[in-house]
Amino acid sequence: MNEQAGRLLLSARFTEAVEYARQLHTEFRKGTEIPYMAHLLGVAALVMSEAGRRVPVTEEMVIAALLHDTVEDHGGMPRLYEVEAKFGKDVARMVAGLSDTFAEDHEKKEGWEERKSAYIERLRSEPDDVLLISAADKLYNAKSILDDYHEIGDEVWARFHRGPQQQLWYFDELLKAFDLRPRNRIVDEFQRVVEDLKTLVNIQA
Repeated sequence: MNEQAGRLLLSARFTEAVEYARQLHTEFRKGTEIPYMAHLLGVAALVMSEAGRRVPVTEEMVIAALLHDTVEDHGGMPRLYEVEAKFGKDVARMVAGLSDTFAEDHEKKEGWEERKSAYIERLRSEPDDVLLISAADKLYNAKSILDDYHEIGDEVWARFHRGPQQQLWYFDELLKAFDLRPRNRIVDEFQRVVEDLKTLVNIQA
């Protein structure tokens, strides 16, 4: 934890994590020409924006936010061991808590429903740091869908493995898990975005 008088400070470890993520995540956001790093940096920024509030935000949390998709998208358990070696046990613990699969081969992941259901169940017992990063991740995703829906309508769902009913079911279940703890601004905004999406696709709460 890098802090001064209780304030979040970022060290060279943060810079190292950005470079590590940049080398791994050379892909683009689904159906777009947006580099995937935009998502990772966006989630990290949301986490940093909660500094000084109920959940103490540490540099380890910011690094975990940057690396939250590293294991599930780029190598599974061997990648998690590498993250631990490079950034420490605390970062690896959070990245593990944020991963919905540990399959080494990206093409051999468990089915979507199995992964999401298991993730939600596990999330209920994760500590506050993991929940905060997870909420930031899901807010960024939901907001991206909402923004794109305003631009291209129902075509946005073709980018995903499941349609609006399943995606919004997942968001609702995540909200239930987040609501097991005191609310924060990220969860509040996530709920507003989900409700806007439901209204647009005419799905009842």
